[in-house]
Amino acid sequence: MPHISIQNLTFAHNGTGETIFENVSLQIDTAWKLGLIGRNGRGKTTFLNLLLGKFEYSGKIAADANFEYFPYEVKNPDNAALDVARGIYPGIEQWQFERELGLLELDTHSLCIPFNRLSPGEQTKILLAILFLKPNTFLLIDEPTNHLDSKSRITVSRYLNRQTGFILVSHDRVVLDNCIDHVISINKAAVELQKGNFSSWQVNKNNRDNFERIENEKLHKEIKRLKNSARQTSAWADKTEKAKYGNGPVDKGFIGHKAAKLMRQAKNIESRQHKAVEEKSGLLKNIETVRDLKVIPLKYVKNKLIEARNLSIRYDDKVIFYGLNFSIENGDRAALIGKNGCGKSSLIKLIYGEKINYSGDFYRNTIKISYVPQSIFHLKGTVREYAGNLDVDEALFKSMLYRFGVQKDQFDKDVSDFSDGQKKKVLLAGSLCEQAHLYLWDEPLNFIDVLSHSQIEDLIINYNPTILFVEHDVSFIKNVATKKIIIERQ
Repeated sequence: MPHISIQNLTFAHNGTGETIFENVSLQIDTAWKLGLIGRNGRGKTTFLNLLLGKFEYSGKIAADANFEYFPYEVKNPDNAALDVARGIYPGIEQWQFERELGLLELDTHSLCIPFNRLSPGEQTKILLAILFLKPNTFLLIDEPTNHLDSKSRITVSRYLNRQTGFILVSHDRVVLDNCIDHVISINKAAVELQKGNFSSWQVNKNNRDNFERIENEKLHKEIKRLKNSARQTSAWADKTEKAKYGNGPVDKGFIGHKAAKLMRQAKNIESRQHKAVEEKSGLLKNIETVRDLKVIPLKYVKNKLIEARNLSIRYDDKVIFYGLNFSIENGDRAALIGKNGCGKSSLIKLIYGEKINYSGDFYRNTIKISYVPQSIFHLKGTVREYAGNLDVDEALFKSMLYRFGVQKDQFDKDVSDFSDGQKKKVLLAGSLCEQAHLYLWDEPLNFIDVLSHSQIEDLIINYNPTILFVEHDVSFIKNVATKKIIIERQ
Protein backbone atom coordinates (compact mmCIF):
# COMPACT_ATOMS: atom_id res chain seq x y z
CA MET A 1 0.00 0.00 0.00
CA PRO A 2 1.20 3.57 -0.70
CA HIS A 3 2.49 5.25 2.41
CA ILE A 4 4.15 8.30 3.91
CA SER A 5 7.37 7.75 5.81
CA ILE A 6 8.60 10.31 8.33
CA GLN A 7 11.99 9.56 9.88
CA ASN A 8 13.73 11.54 12.64
CA LEU A 9 11.93 14.78 11.76
CA THR A 10 13.42 17.66 13.75
CA PHE A 11 12.43 21.30 13.38
CA ALA A 12 13.01 24.58 15.22
CA HIS A 13 11.86 28.04 14.20
CA ASN A 14 14.67 30.25 12.94
CA GLY A 15 15.87 32.85 15.40
CA THR A 16 14.01 31.46 18.42
CA GLY A 17 15.89 28.25 19.11
CA GLU A 18 12.53 26.77 20.11
CA THR A 19 12.37 23.11 19.07
CA ILE A 20 8.89 22.22 17.83
CA PHE A 21 9.59 18.63 16.74
CA GLU A 22 12.47 16.36 17.69
CA ASN A 23 13.22 12.96 16.12
CA VAL A 24 9.62 12.32 15.06
CA SER A 25 9.15 9.06 13.14
CA LEU A 26 5.80 7.93 11.71
CA GLN A 27 4.57 5.49 9.06
CA ILE A 28 1.23 6.57 7.54
CA ASP A 29 -0.92 4.62 5.09
CA THR A 30 -2.21 6.99 2.40
CA ALA A 31 -5.68 5.39 2.63
CA TRP A 32 -6.08 6.41 6.28
CA LYS A 33 -8.31 9.24 7.49
CA LEU A 34 -6.29 10.95 10.19
CA GLY A 35 -7.17 13.59 12.73
CA LEU A 36 -4.34 15.87 13.91
CA ILE A 37 -4.80 16.82 17.58
CA GLY A 38 -2.81 19.11 19.88
CA ARG A 39 -3.06 22.22 21.98
CA ASN A 40 -2.85 25.63 20.31
CA GLY A 41 0.73 26.60 19.52
CA ARG A 42 1.88 22.98 19.68
CA GLY A 43 2.67 22.92 15.91
CA LYS A 44 -0.28 21.40 14.00
CA THR A 45 -0.16 23.83 11.08
CA THR A 46 3.66 23.75 11.21
CA PHE A 47 3.52 19.96 10.84
CA LEU A 48 1.36 20.32 7.71
CA ASN A 49 3.75 22.94 6.30
CA LEU A 50 6.68 20.60 6.89
CA LEU A 51 4.93 17.92 4.86
CA LEU A 52 4.41 20.51 2.14
CA GLY A 53 8.13 21.30 2.18
CA LYS A 54 7.67 24.96 3.16
CA PHE A 55 10.27 24.88 5.96
CA GLU A 56 13.78 23.49 6.20
CA TYR A 57 14.13 20.57 8.60
CA SER A 58 16.40 17.69 9.45
CA GLY A 59 15.31 14.11 8.98
CA LYS A 60 13.43 12.61 6.06
CA ILE A 61 9.89 12.79 4.65
CA ALA A 62 9.03 10.46 1.75
CA ALA A 63 5.57 10.03 0.23
CA ASP A 64 3.97 8.01 -2.55
CA ALA A 65 1.53 10.84 -3.29
CA ASN A 66 1.53 14.61 -3.72
CA PHE A 67 0.44 16.72 -0.77
CA GLU A 68 -2.44 19.15 -1.32
CA TYR A 69 -3.38 21.81 1.27
CA PHE A 70 -6.77 23.21 2.28
CA PRO A 71 -7.82 26.01 2.34
CA TYR A 72 -6.71 27.12 -1.12
CA GLU A 73 -5.74 30.71 -1.73
CA VAL A 74 -8.40 32.28 -3.95
CA LYS A 75 -6.65 34.88 -6.09
CA ASN A 76 -9.69 36.25 -7.93
CA PRO A 77 -12.66 36.06 -5.54
CA ASP A 78 -14.75 38.34 -7.77
CA ASN A 79 -14.89 35.56 -10.38
CA ALA A 80 -17.72 33.04 -10.59
CA ALA A 81 -17.18 29.99 -8.39
CA LEU A 82 -16.69 27.73 -11.44
CA ASP A 83 -13.94 30.01 -12.78
CA VAL A 84 -12.29 30.03 -9.35
CA ALA A 85 -12.34 26.22 -9.41
CA ARG A 86 -10.77 26.11 -12.87
CA GLY A 87 -8.10 28.56 -11.72
CA ILE A 88 -7.16 26.23 -8.89
CA TYR A 89 -7.48 22.98 -10.88
CA PRO A 90 -7.47 23.55 -14.65
CA GLY A 91 -8.23 19.88 -15.33
CA ILE A 92 -11.50 19.86 -13.41
CA GLU A 93 -14.48 18.24 -15.13
CA GLN A 94 -17.71 20.13 -14.50
CA TRP A 95 -19.85 16.99 -14.19
CA GLN A 96 -17.49 15.59 -11.54
CA PHE A 97 -17.46 18.92 -9.76
CA GLU A 98 -21.27 19.02 -9.69
CA ARG A 99 -21.35 15.45 -8.38
CA GLU A 100 -19.11 16.39 -5.45
CA LEU A 101 -21.19 19.50 -4.74
CA GLY A 102 -24.28 17.29 -4.62
CA LEU A 103 -22.62 15.14 -1.97
CA LEU A 104 -21.94 18.35 -0.07
CA GLU A 105 -25.60 19.40 -0.41
CA LEU A 106 -24.74 22.50 -2.40
CA ASP A 107 -26.91 23.57 -5.34
CA THR A 108 -25.00 23.76 -8.61
CA HIS A 109 -26.42 27.23 -9.35
CA SER A 110 -23.79 28.50 -6.87
CA LEU A 111 -21.16 27.88 -9.57
CA CYS A 112 -22.43 30.95 -11.42
CA ILE A 113 -22.27 33.23 -8.38
CA PRO A 114 -19.16 35.34 -7.64
CA PHE A 115 -17.11 33.43 -5.11
CA ASN A 116 -16.92 36.32 -2.62
CA ARG A 117 -20.72 36.56 -2.52
CA LEU A 118 -21.10 33.01 -1.30
CA SER A 119 -21.44 32.27 2.41
CA PRO A 120 -18.40 30.91 4.31
CA GLY A 121 -20.04 27.48 4.31
CA GLU A 122 -20.63 27.54 0.56
CA GLN A 123 -17.05 28.65 -0.06
CA THR A 124 -15.72 25.83 2.13
CA LYS A 125 -17.78 23.21 0.29
CA ILE A 126 -16.61 24.42 -3.13
CA LEU A 127 -12.95 24.37 -2.10
CA LEU A 128 -13.32 20.90 -0.54
CA ALA A 129 -14.92 19.56 -3.73
CA ILE A 130 -11.94 20.85 -5.74
CA LEU A 131 -9.55 19.32 -3.24
CA PHE A 132 -10.96 15.81 -3.52
CA LEU A 133 -11.07 15.86 -7.32
CA LYS A 134 -7.32 16.20 -7.71
CA PRO A 135 -5.78 12.78 -8.51
CA ASN A 136 -2.89 11.06 -6.71
CA THR A 137 -3.00 13.42 -3.74
CA PHE A 138 -2.84 13.08 0.01
CA LEU A 139 -4.85 15.92 1.51
CA LEU A 140 -3.91 18.24 4.36
CA ILE A 141 -7.15 19.83 5.57
CA ASP A 142 -6.63 22.68 8.04
CA GLU A 143 -9.71 23.62 10.11
CA PRO A 144 -12.48 23.46 7.48
CA THR A 145 -15.27 23.76 10.07
CA ASN A 146 -14.49 27.24 11.39
CA HIS A 147 -17.44 29.59 10.86
CA LEU A 148 -19.64 26.75 9.57
CA ASP A 149 -23.09 26.40 11.10
CA SER A 150 -24.08 23.12 12.77
CA LYS A 151 -25.89 21.72 9.72
CA SER A 152 -22.94 22.45 7.42
CA ARG A 153 -20.55 20.80 9.87
CA ILE A 154 -22.60 17.62 9.79
CA THR A 155 -22.69 17.70 5.98
CA VAL A 156 -18.92 18.24 5.73
CA SER A 157 -18.17 15.47 8.24
CA ARG A 158 -20.37 13.03 6.29
CA TYR A 159 -18.60 14.01 3.09
CA LEU A 160 -15.17 13.49 4.65
CA ASN A 161 -16.27 10.12 6.00
CA ARG A 162 -16.85 8.97 2.39
CA GLN A 163 -13.29 9.93 1.44
CA THR A 164 -9.87 8.47 2.19
CA GLY A 165 -6.32 9.75 2.33
CA PHE A 166 -6.21 12.91 4.42
CA ILE A 167 -5.03 14.56 7.61
CA LEU A 168 -7.73 16.73 9.19
CA VAL A 169 -7.15 19.50 11.71
CA SER A 170 -10.42 20.29 13.45
CA HIS A 171 -11.38 21.28 16.97
CA ASP A 172 -14.92 19.97 16.63
CA ARG A 173 -15.14 16.70 18.57
CA VAL A 174 -18.25 15.50 16.75
CA VAL A 175 -16.72 16.13 13.31
CA LEU A 176 -13.56 14.23 14.26
CA ASP A 177 -15.53 11.29 15.60
CA ASN A 178 -17.64 11.12 12.44
CA CYS A 179 -14.88 10.98 9.86
CA ILE A 180 -11.45 9.78 11.09
CA ASP A 181 -10.00 6.33 11.72
CA HIS A 182 -6.54 7.28 13.04
CA VAL A 183 -5.17 10.03 15.28
CA ILE A 184 -1.84 11.86 15.27
CA SER A 185 -1.49 13.63 18.61
CA ILE A 186 1.14 16.31 19.19
CA ASN A 187 1.75 15.93 22.91
CA LYS A 188 4.03 17.83 25.27
CA ALA A 189 7.02 15.58 24.63
CA ALA A 190 6.21 13.35 21.69
CA VAL A 191 4.16 12.90 18.53
CA GLU A 192 2.12 9.71 18.62
CA LEU A 193 0.00 7.77 16.16
CA GLN A 194 -2.85 5.44 17.09
CA LYS A 195 -5.87 3.82 15.50
CA GLY A 196 -9.35 5.13 16.31
CA ASN A 197 -11.32 8.38 16.43
CA PHE A 198 -11.12 11.32 18.84
CA SER A 199 -13.21 9.69 21.57
CA SER A 200 -11.15 6.49 21.63
CA TRP A 201 -7.95 8.56 21.65
CA GLN A 202 -9.24 10.62 24.58
CA VAL A 203 -10.16 7.49 26.57
CA ASN A 204 -6.69 6.01 25.93
CA LYS A 205 -5.02 9.31 26.80
CA ASN A 206 -6.95 9.67 30.06
CA ASN A 207 -6.20 6.09 31.06
CA ARG A 208 -2.50 6.51 30.40
CA ASP A 209 -2.37 9.86 32.19
CA ASN A 210 -4.09 8.34 35.23
CA PHE A 211 -1.61 5.46 35.27
CA GLU A 212 1.33 7.85 35.03
CA ARG A 213 -0.06 10.03 37.81
CA ILE A 214 -0.26 6.98 40.10
CA GLU A 215 3.31 6.04 39.18
CA ASN A 216 4.40 9.62 39.79
CA GLU A 217 2.87 9.60 43.28
CA LYS A 218 4.84 6.43 44.02
CA LEU A 219 7.96 8.17 42.71
CA HIS A 220 7.50 11.17 45.00
CA LYS A 221 7.00 8.91 48.03
CA GLU A 222 10.14 6.95 47.16
CA ILE A 223 12.14 10.15 46.66
CA LYS A 224 10.93 11.46 50.02
CA ARG A 225 11.93 8.20 51.72
CA LEU A 226 15.36 8.24 50.08
CA LYS A 227 15.94 11.86 51.03
CA ASN A 228 15.05 11.20 54.64
CA SER A 229 17.27 8.14 54.70
CA ALA A 230 20.17 10.05 53.11
CA ARG A 231 19.68 12.92 55.58
CA GLN A 232 19.64 10.54 58.54
CA THR A 233 22.70 8.62 57.38
CA SER A 234 24.59 11.87 56.76
CA ALA A 235 23.73 13.03 60.27
CA TRP A 236 25.05 9.78 61.72
CA ALA A 237 28.26 10.20 59.74
CA ASP A 238 28.70 13.77 60.96
CA LYS A 239 28.04 12.72 64.54
CA THR A 240 30.57 9.89 64.32
CA GLU A 241 33.17 12.19 62.73
CA LYS A 242 32.75 14.72 65.54
CA ALA A 243 33.24 11.96 68.09
CA LYS A 244 36.94 11.85 67.07
CA TYR A 245 37.38 15.23 68.74
CA GLY A 246 35.33 14.56 71.90
CA ASN A 247 36.65 14.42 75.49
CA GLY A 248 38.70 11.50 76.74
CA PRO A 249 40.77 8.87 74.95
CA VAL A 250 39.28 7.64 71.66
CA ASP A 251 40.39 5.43 68.78
CA LYS A 252 40.34 8.12 66.11
CA GLY A 253 41.35 5.67 63.36
CA PHE A 254 38.42 3.36 64.11
CA ILE A 255 35.94 6.22 64.38
CA GLY A 256 37.27 7.87 61.22
CA HIS A 257 36.93 4.58 59.34
CA LYS A 258 33.37 4.23 60.62
CA ALA A 259 32.52 7.83 59.64
CA ALA A 260 33.94 7.32 56.17
CA LYS A 261 31.89 4.14 55.78
CA LEU A 262 28.70 5.96 56.80
CA MET A 263 29.50 8.81 54.41
CA ARG A 264 29.90 6.31 51.55
CA GLN A 265 26.53 4.82 52.48
CA ALA A 266 25.00 8.30 52.43
CA LYS A 267 26.51 8.94 49.00
CA ASN A 268 25.24 5.61 47.71
CA ILE A 269 21.73 6.40 48.95
CA GLU A 270 21.94 9.84 47.37
CA SER A 271 23.09 8.23 44.12
CA ARG A 272 20.14 5.82 44.26
CA GLN A 273 17.85 8.79 44.78
CA HIS A 274 19.17 10.61 41.70
CA LYS A 275 18.98 7.44 39.66
CA ALA A 276 15.32 6.96 40.67
CA VAL A 277 14.56 10.54 39.67
CA GLU A 278 16.28 10.11 36.29
CA GLU A 279 14.48 6.84 35.58
CA LYS A 280 11.07 8.29 36.38
CA SER A 281 11.53 11.86 35.15
CA GLY A 282 9.91 11.14 31.78
CA LEU A 283 6.66 9.85 33.24
CA LEU A 284 4.71 13.11 33.25
CA LYS A 285 6.03 14.62 30.05
CA ASN A 286 2.94 13.85 27.99
CA ILE A 287 0.32 14.63 30.62
CA GLU A 288 -1.68 17.68 29.63
CA THR A 289 -2.15 19.72 32.80
CA VAL A 290 -5.47 21.46 32.18
CA ARG A 291 -5.93 24.05 34.90
CA ASP A 292 -9.27 25.45 35.97
CA LEU A 293 -10.32 28.80 34.56
CA LYS A 294 -12.02 31.42 36.73
CA VAL A 295 -14.39 34.31 36.18
CA ILE A 296 -16.06 36.68 38.63
CA PRO A 297 -19.30 37.91 37.00
CA LEU A 298 -21.22 40.89 38.29
CA LYS A 299 -24.75 40.25 39.49
CA TYR A 300 -27.36 42.70 38.27
CA VAL A 301 -29.90 44.01 40.78
CA LYS A 302 -32.75 43.44 38.34
CA ASN A 303 -33.50 39.99 36.96
CA LYS A 304 -34.01 40.98 33.33
CA LEU A 305 -31.01 42.37 31.44
CA ILE A 306 -32.30 42.41 27.85
CA GLU A 307 -35.69 42.04 26.19
CA ALA A 308 -36.73 42.11 22.52
CA ARG A 309 -40.22 41.92 21.02
CA ASN A 310 -40.94 41.64 17.29
CA LEU A 311 -37.33 42.60 16.61
CA SER A 312 -36.23 42.93 12.98
CA ILE A 313 -32.78 43.78 11.58
CA ARG A 314 -32.23 45.26 8.13
CA TYR A 315 -29.27 45.89 5.84
CA ASP A 316 -29.77 48.27 2.91
CA ASP A 317 -33.57 47.86 3.11
CA LYS A 318 -33.18 44.08 3.10
CA VAL A 319 -34.70 42.29 6.08
CA ILE A 320 -32.19 39.86 7.62
CA PHE A 321 -34.70 38.54 10.13
CA TYR A 322 -37.94 39.76 11.67
CA GLY A 323 -40.34 39.01 14.49
CA LEU A 324 -37.72 37.80 16.98
CA ASN A 325 -38.79 37.63 20.64
CA PHE A 326 -36.41 36.81 23.49
CA SER A 327 -35.13 37.92 26.87
CA ILE A 328 -31.87 37.50 28.78
CA GLU A 329 -32.14 37.16 32.54
CA ASN A 330 -29.60 36.74 35.33
CA GLY A 331 -27.97 33.32 35.14
CA ASP A 332 -29.07 32.56 31.58
CA ARG A 333 -26.59 30.68 29.42
CA ALA A 334 -28.18 31.40 26.08
CA ALA A 335 -27.06 29.92 22.75
CA LEU A 336 -27.90 32.05 19.71
CA ILE A 337 -28.61 29.58 16.92
CA GLY A 338 -29.16 29.96 13.19
CA LYS A 339 -27.64 29.34 9.78
CA ASN A 340 -24.74 31.39 8.45
CA GLY A 341 -25.95 34.78 7.29
CA CYS A 342 -29.15 34.80 9.36
CA GLY A 343 -28.08 37.81 11.42
CA LYS A 344 -26.56 36.33 14.59
CA SER A 345 -23.49 38.58 14.59
CA SER A 346 -25.67 41.60 13.80
CA LEU A 347 -27.81 40.88 16.85
CA ILE A 348 -24.67 40.44 18.98
CA LYS A 349 -23.42 43.86 17.81
CA LEU A 350 -26.80 45.46 18.52
CA ILE A 351 -26.74 44.11 22.07
CA TYR A 352 -23.16 45.31 22.49
CA GLY A 353 -24.19 48.82 21.51
CA GLU A 354 -23.08 49.21 17.91
CA LYS A 355 -25.30 51.09 15.50
CA ILE A 356 -27.51 48.53 13.73
CA ASN A 357 -30.64 49.31 11.72
CA TYR A 358 -33.54 47.60 13.49
CA SER A 359 -37.26 47.90 14.13
CA GLY A 360 -39.47 46.54 16.88
CA ASP A 361 -38.91 46.80 20.61
CA PHE A 362 -35.41 46.35 22.00
CA TYR A 363 -34.57 47.11 25.62
CA ARG A 364 -31.20 46.78 27.34
CA ASN A 365 -30.68 47.74 30.96
CA THR A 366 -27.59 49.72 31.95
CA ILE A 367 -25.22 46.80 32.23
CA LYS A 368 -21.52 46.13 31.76
CA ILE A 369 -20.82 43.82 28.82
CA SER A 370 -17.66 41.84 28.04
CA TYR A 371 -17.51 41.18 24.30
CA VAL A 372 -15.47 38.61 22.35
CA PRO A 373 -15.80 39.17 18.57
CA GLN A 374 -15.30 36.60 15.84
CA SER A 375 -12.30 38.33 14.30
CA ILE A 376 -8.80 37.80 15.66
CA PHE A 377 -6.92 39.70 12.98
CA HIS A 378 -6.89 43.09 14.72
CA LEU A 379 -4.70 41.81 17.57
CA LYS A 380 -1.19 43.23 17.90
CA GLY A 381 1.34 44.30 20.54
CA THR A 382 2.65 42.37 23.53
CA VAL A 383 0.56 40.64 26.16
CA ARG A 384 1.40 43.48 28.56
CA GLU A 385 0.22 46.09 26.07
CA TYR A 386 -3.01 44.22 25.42
CA ALA A 387 -3.75 43.97 29.16
CA GLY A 388 -3.07 47.70 29.50
CA ASN A 389 -5.34 48.62 26.59
CA LEU A 390 -8.09 46.43 28.05
CA ASP A 391 -7.46 47.91 31.51
CA VAL A 392 -7.25 44.55 33.25
CA ASP A 393 -4.70 43.36 35.80
CA GLU A 394 -1.61 42.20 33.89
CA ALA A 395 -0.69 39.43 36.33
CA LEU A 396 -4.24 38.05 36.28
CA PHE A 397 -4.32 38.23 32.48
CA LYS A 398 -1.03 36.35 32.14
CA SER A 399 -2.19 33.77 34.67
CA MET A 400 -5.36 33.23 32.65
CA LEU A 401 -3.38 32.77 29.43
CA TYR A 402 -1.09 30.29 31.18
CA ARG A 403 -4.12 28.33 32.39
CA PHE A 404 -5.23 28.26 28.75
CA GLY A 405 -1.96 26.53 27.84
CA VAL A 406 -0.11 29.59 26.45
CA GLN A 407 3.47 29.17 27.64
CA LYS A 408 5.21 32.00 29.48
CA ASP A 409 7.92 32.32 26.83
CA GLN A 410 5.19 33.64 24.50
CA PHE A 411 4.39 36.63 26.68
CA ASP A 412 7.14 38.86 25.28
CA LYS A 413 6.26 38.13 21.67
CA ASP A 414 3.93 40.22 19.52
CA VAL A 415 0.43 38.81 19.71
CA SER A 416 0.18 39.13 15.91
CA ASP A 417 2.75 36.29 15.71
CA PHE A 418 0.64 33.95 17.84
CA SER A 419 -1.20 31.03 16.28
CA ASP A 420 -4.87 31.66 15.49
CA GLY A 421 -5.90 29.56 18.48
CA GLN A 422 -3.60 31.49 20.81
CA LYS A 423 -5.03 34.77 19.51
CA LYS A 424 -8.54 33.58 20.33
CA LYS A 425 -7.31 32.68 23.80
CA VAL A 426 -6.01 36.24 24.21
CA LEU A 427 -9.54 37.52 23.53
CA LEU A 428 -11.15 35.00 25.87
CA ALA A 429 -8.59 35.51 28.65
CA GLY A 430 -9.16 39.26 28.44
CA SER A 431 -12.90 38.73 28.73
CA LEU A 432 -12.51 36.44 31.74
CA CYS A 433 -10.45 39.12 33.49
CA GLU A 434 -13.30 41.59 33.11
CA GLN A 435 -16.11 41.69 35.65
CA ALA A 436 -19.33 42.02 33.68
CA HIS A 437 -23.07 41.50 33.96
CA LEU A 438 -23.24 39.87 30.53
CA TYR A 439 -20.58 37.97 28.58
CA LEU A 440 -21.20 38.26 24.86
CA TRP A 441 -19.12 35.74 22.88
CA ASP A 442 -19.33 35.41 19.10
CA GLU A 443 -18.01 31.95 18.08
CA PRO A 444 -15.56 31.63 21.00
CA LEU A 445 -14.37 28.13 20.06
CA ASN A 446 -13.10 28.96 16.57
CA PHE A 447 -9.42 27.91 16.36
CA ILE A 448 -9.47 26.73 20.02
CA ASP A 449 -8.07 23.25 20.78
CA VAL A 450 -10.37 20.55 22.15
CA LEU A 451 -8.75 20.48 25.60
CA SER A 452 -9.60 24.15 26.02
CA HIS A 453 -13.20 23.41 24.94
CA SER A 454 -13.56 21.37 28.12
CA GLN A 455 -11.96 24.12 30.20
CA ILE A 456 -14.44 26.68 28.92
CA GLU A 457 -17.39 24.33 29.44
CA ASP A 458 -16.35 23.70 33.05
CA LEU A 459 -15.84 27.43 33.64
CA ILE A 460 -19.35 28.34 32.46
CA ILE A 461 -21.02 25.50 34.36
CA ASN A 462 -19.10 26.13 37.62
CA TYR A 463 -19.32 29.93 37.75
CA ASN A 464 -22.62 30.36 35.88
CA PRO A 465 -21.99 33.78 34.32
CA THR A 466 -24.86 35.31 32.39
CA ILE A 467 -23.76 34.66 28.83
CA LEU A 468 -25.09 34.90 25.30
CA PHE A 469 -22.97 33.07 22.77
CA VAL A 470 -22.89 32.07 19.12
CA GLU A 471 -21.36 28.66 18.61
CA HIS A 472 -21.76 25.77 16.15
CA ASP A 473 -20.12 23.06 18.27
CA VAL A 474 -23.05 20.75 19.03
CA SER A 475 -21.38 19.21 22.10
CA PHE A 476 -20.63 22.62 23.59
CA ILE A 477 -24.21 23.83 23.15
CA LYS A 478 -25.59 20.63 24.64
CA ASN A 479 -23.30 20.80 27.68
CA VAL A 480 -23.54 24.53 28.39
CA ALA A 481 -26.74 26.18 27.16
CA THR A 482 -29.73 26.59 29.46
CA LYS A 483 -31.80 28.23 26.72
CA LYS A 484 -31.71 28.69 22.96
CA ILE A 485 -32.58 31.73 20.89
CA ILE A 486 -33.25 30.58 17.34
CA ILE A 487 -33.13 32.92 14.35
CA GLU A 488 -34.77 31.81 11.12
CA ARG A 489 -33.14 33.25 8.00
CA GLN A 490 -35.60 35.18 5.82
